[in-house]
Amino acid sequence: MSRFWFLSAPLFSHSDWGGFLKTAQALQARGHDVLWVSERPLAAAIASAGLPFAEVAHTGWLWPPPPAPDLAALTPAEAVMLRYRRALDTWLSEDLVALAVDDLLALAAQRGAPDALVTDPFLSASAIAAEKLGVPLAVCGWIAQTELNEDSLFPVQKALAHESVGRVERLCARFGVQGVNFAPGPTPSVLSPHLHISYFNDAWYAADAATLLPQTQFVGGMTEAPTTPAPDWLAAIPGPVPLAFITLGTVFTGDLGFHSWAAQAAARAGLLPVVALGWNPISAEDKAQLKAALPPQTRLLNYAPLDHVLPRCKLIIHHGGMGTTHAAVLHGLPQIAVPHAADQRGNARRIAQAHAGLNLTAHDVKQGALLAGARALTADERVQANVRALAADFASLGGPERAAELIEGIIVA
Repeated sequence: MSRFWFLSAPLFSHSDWGGFLKTAQALQARGHDVLWVSERPLAAAIASAGLPFAEVAHTGWLWPPPPAPDLAALTPAEAVMLRYRRALDTWLSEDLVALAVDDLLALAAQRGAPDALVTDPFLSASAIAAEKLGVPLAVCGWIAQTELNEDSLFPVQKALAHESVGRVERLCARFGVQGVNFAPGPTPSVLSPHLHISYFNDAWYAADAATLLPQTQFVGGMTEAPTTPAPDWLAAIPGPVPLAFITLGTVFTGDLGFHSWAAQAAARAGLLPVVALGWNPISAEDKAQLKAALPPQTRLLNYAPLDHVLPRCKLIIHHGGMGTTHAAVLHGLPQIAVPHAADQRGNARRIAQAHAGLNLTAHDVKQGALLAGARALTADERVQANVRALAADFASLGGPERAAELIEGIIVA
């Protein structure tokens, strides 16, 4: 039996990535000692999944995120820069990451070091703590790629590149490590030399094939029947009524205009909109304005259980988050992605490359592209066939059980 620590930011979406939590459950079912480490807000969800939980005061993830800028007062270039800086500050705040490393080292001193750390892709503290403890690191939900060339970066990425590198260098110096679990080059990220598990397939990353490192392993995934009753609001909707699910995930939920435009487009395409806002604070005034802008039949929620909702959907309109994108693939759904920052741009691009849906910009949305996209995707038989074939291929790769087997393989005998 080996001891595994699973580390994640204190958001339920960061326990997903397409199968992260299920991988921990699979390792526990194999007889291993599995401990989930995060902040208090995630404790109940992990306990309900049947896993032991260790609370730390810090994971290095800035939550709630920095206040959303007033986009109306900014030029498009300024808005993009602020979104990227906001994302950088969320996952790579030097002070918070340092506190998180201290917490992880203290936990290891108290309980004994694990045999391996298995991490959320955006926890810089995991990369430093694993090196400090001398244990292997596995990353779940993210591919490993060769170093990016600065010439290939977007202008906003170039502008923030030196700042990102400086933050990582200072953190490594503070803890006396070399940074073996970070990618070199202008855009540092958590990079395990041992194992990166992607819950997609190799075809999904066909355009990136030349840059993939051998520690990337694709395990796909498959749907599972819900183990809980359907929520009352969903059960009250007649079965033949087709739904469209609309969400911006858990971080960039303040773009209320997106929700209203997407819901209007879905309704005009003949679908009943289900809008999930997440749990970010929204003023009563803003929420009232949003409700007034939604089609009358819209279901407006903080959270919607995807295993119940997605089987009844014909379309999903979202931000391009990894977990949401993956769930849509597993359920064979056409997707419209409107990315905001971080990994979402890559996910949205791959949705389009896989002919599983559309990659739209915020400008496209303002120009009315959501309605045309919703009508086209729900009527196009080729797209329907593509998403069904993609779901079948994912299901053939083994999912979390295969991921558990791969993680077992990084333990040094």
